[in-house]
Formats: sequence, structure tokens, C-alpha cells
Amino acid sequence: MTIVSVAPGWADPQWRATALDWVTGQLDRHGRRVTGPVEARQRPWSLVWQVPTDAGPYWFKANNPGTAYEAVLLAELPRLAPGLVLDPVAVDPARGWSLLPHGGPSLRDLAEPDPTRWADVLAAYANLQRTVSPLADDLVALGVPDHRPAALPALLAGLLDDRAALLLDPGPGDPDARPEATAGDGDGSDDGRLDAATYERLRAYQPRFTEDCGRLADTGIPASVQHDDLHDGNVFAADGYRFFDWGDASVAYPFGTLLVTLRSVAHTYSLPEGDPVLLRLRDAYLEAWTDRHDRAALREAAGLAVRVTTVSRALSWRRALATTDPGRAEYADAVPGWLGELFAPMPV
Repeated sequence: MTIVSVAPGWADPQWRATALDWVTGQLDRHGRRVTGPVEARQRPWSLVWQVPTDAGPYWFKANNPGTAYEAVLLAELPRLAPGLVLDPVAVDPARGWSLLPHGGPSLRDLAEPDPTRWADVLAAYANLQRTVSPLADDLVALGVPDHRPAALPALLAGLLDDRAALLLDPGPGDPDARPEATAGDGDGSDDGRLDAATYERLRAYQPRFTEDCGRLADTGIPASVQHDDLHDGNVFAADGYRFFDWGDASVAYPFGTLLVTLRSVAHTYSLPEGDPVLLRLRDAYLEAWTDRHDRAALREAAGLAVRVTTVSRALSWRRALATTDPGRAEYADAVPGWLGELFAPMPV
């Protein structure tokens, strides 16, 4: 894994002054005035400021280099799918900066007692994906990661060779050796590392994974933007549904969205894998593609896609953690953790 610095440093006073000048200037162009100090929340992959203004809060986000492409999506998606995402006040893709208005309450804020509302959410999200899919190549050209089925086998092979990211012992002569990259002891990876047996199982699974990716490509479902972290905390629920926080996204097989979404719904409402509620939500999402595809074939593709997408999740975490920020250690087990999920039960 290539480790890059978050230059010049989000805690650096000069960086903060430059960013605040940019925020203030952009708001001034829209007739808004900053009325107090910003409230900051920092993660290894992003810095977020809540900016108080005379028109309510606005939100500044600075992405690290591994997730800076989010700014591209924040600039492009309002043009491609108006009404389904926030219209940014300003975006600087070169620096990975964005400034957004307040989006209102999220689904999580509303604490809905009934999961069936997700049927409408997923229908709206499917509409976004179908609208964006003709521009998939353009998004890749602009820097959005390419996780389409044809690309994933090579990406998995590269990830399996990245022993540092998987928290495994470095191989002989590995330049990425790190003190914390020690091997699991083979007893189930309780510390978040892959044990040796799981690692070898993953290597042996590569031909099957390539076959599965080929089956997805053969379905004829076009690739689109795939949020990859679509849960109740990333959906605004005022005046319809609008989707935000695209830092994990890629251009990929669209149905992979269901991996995180249905797991999140299952967790929130204590539903087991294969619960009828989850199956109905899956079908509500797939309805958008029934004009050209058989429902049974769509369900089969969805089951395949959610398993394949565990690799996409591991890759998105690796990008997010490609930083010298010491806080990355808290999340480092997410890369091997998601990769190991390839063999776990799926929600549908």
C-alpha cells in the first residue's frame, strides 16, 4: 500500500487559514456570512467543518488524497441526477474540497420504526443509478475508482499482494514492511487480521471470483455510480430523498449497493439474513430494471453482486487509509475484515 501524507496538514494553522478563506469567500459570493467559529470533525480520510452562517449551517469537507474524487462526484451528480443529491455551494476537485448546504434530517435522525420506508429510498436510488449509468466512462476518466466487473479480478489480486494493508507479515524483501504488520496466529483473527487459512482460501478463490465477475458482466446491466456505504446516516429525508457522503463510491455493478444497505437495515431492525422484509426491499430496488430484465435473473445477479462487493468495500477502505494520519490504526482492520466477508452469509 502506498502511504501518502495529508499535505500540508489539516492541523496546520496556515492550511486552516487558507481553507477558511476559501469557505468564507464562497459563502460571500452566495450572500452568506460566517457568524462564528467552525466545529470540526476529523477522520483519517476527511476533515469536516460545520460552518455557522446567518442562513444556518453549511458544511465544508476536505478529503484526503485517497478519497479526493468525492469532490468530482459532488460536482457531477447534481448535473446528472438533479434533485437526488445536494447542490454544492462550491467544489474544488483539485484539492478535494467541497462546501454544501445543510440537507435537513437524515433517515437516522428520524429513527423510523418501520423498515419498509427503505423501499421508496431504494427506488429513488435506483433511479439515480440508471440516470447516471450512461456517463460511467466519463466518471472513471474524471478519477472515480473503476470497480466494474472486468476490473475487479486484477484489483483483488493486487490487494492480496498488499500484505501491509491486510496486516500480514511482509514477504521477503517487501519494502512496505511495518512494525504493526504482524501475522495472525491462525485462530480466527480476533485482532482483525486475516489468519493464514483465510488468506490462502482467498488466494485459491481467485478463479471463482473472476468467474463470478464475468457472470455479472454478462447480465447486460450497465455499470453506474455505486455509493458503497448507503445506510440511514447517508440519506437526507426532507423533501424527498437525497444521497450524500460519496467518499466510498466507485463506478461498479450497481446492485452491489445492497450489501451495505441491507446489512444496515438488518442490523437496525434485528432481521436475519433472508428475512422477507429484506427480500421485499431487494425487489423494490430491482424493480427499476424489470423493463428489460427478468425478475428471477435480477435476483440472481443481486445475490452475486453483494458477495463480489465485499472486495469493493475492502478496496475503498484501503484508499481511505492511505495516509500517515496516526488515527488510521483505529480502522486498519477494516481492509482485511471486509475481504474476509467474501465467505460470510449475505443478507439476500
